[in-house]
Amino acid sequence: MYKIAIIGDKDSVLSFRAIGIDVFVAYKDIEARREVDNLAKKDYGVIYITEELASKIPDTIERYNNKLVPAIIVIPSNKGTLGIGMKKLNENVEKAVGANILGD
Repeated sequence: MYKIAIIGDKDSVLSFRAIGIDVFVAYKDIEARREVDNLAKKDYGVIYITEELASKIPDTIERYNNKLVPAIIVIPSNKGTLGIGMKKLNENVEKAVGANILGD
């Protein structure tokens, strides 16, 4: 069975521990890249990452986009959204359906 992890700043991710998600705190791009790569080598099927960190490591996120496992899911931080997660969702829906049914 695969595990679930979240990577982000302490204030954004700490509460996820209460629902059983493994929490990894990172603030800089090098820390985030290292955590994503380490978790991908382990039994993590889903890795959530805050938009703020994901924006610092787009090449790492892109590297896992075409892989089945792990699924890298970009979520807003406690500071709000940058729109990156919704943009990715729109792209994936458009790719699957053939049209952007969610709108911009």
